[in-house]
Formats: sequence, C-alpha cells, structure tokens
Amino acid sequence: MTNDEKFAELLETYRNELRRGVIILAVLSQLDDAQYGYSLIKQLGDKGFEVDQGTLYPLLRRLEERGLLESDWVIDDSRPRKYYRINQTGEAVLAELKTEWDAMVKVLEGVLS
Repeated sequence: MTNDEKFAELLETYRNELRRGVIILAVLSQLDDAQYGYSLIKQLGDKGFEVDQGTLYPLLRRLEERGLLESDWVIDDSRPRKYYRINQTGEAVLAELKTEWDAMVKVLEGVLS
C-alpha cells in the first residue's frame, strides 16, 4: 500500500467517524413528515448527506425503540413500506441536539481559525 493510499484510507476513517457523530441529528431533522427509508436516503443525499441502507435502517429501528420516532406500515399498490416520523420526545431531543451542535460549531470555529 502506497503512502497516498494509506492517507486516503485514514482520511476516510476519520470522515466516517465525523458522520457517525451527526447522523442522528441529520435523520431526526428530516422526519417532520413521515418518510420510508429509501425516501429518507434520497432526501438526505439530495442535501449532500450520503447515508447507506445498512446504516440508516438499524438507526431508524434504534430511534424508534428509544421512543424518538413513531412508525406506521402503509400498504399501497407497490409494496408495504414502513413510514417513520419524529414524535414529541424526538422533537425535544432534536432541539437539544441542535443547540449543542450550534455551540460546538462556534467553539470549533475559534479552535480551527
């Protein structure tokens, strides 16, 4: 493995760690309207936040188990889909996470400048 390949691999590892730290914030922020997994993946991707199925679906289940989301199965003409939406507890958690995010951004702007 070349030095460039090692650097690229290391950088990808750290990028993934950063993304893991903010994915909950990103997902919760998009669930005011009920969405199924693929539509959420597409919406986040359209906004520049790429997430794969193997990451999103387990996260949605965990957030629902922890009481931040509600879900309903919808059976339409194509196939059954589980739609998720943020509930009142999730909204409260999202508000706190946004506040924390804003504070961290301000601190990091000072640290990184």
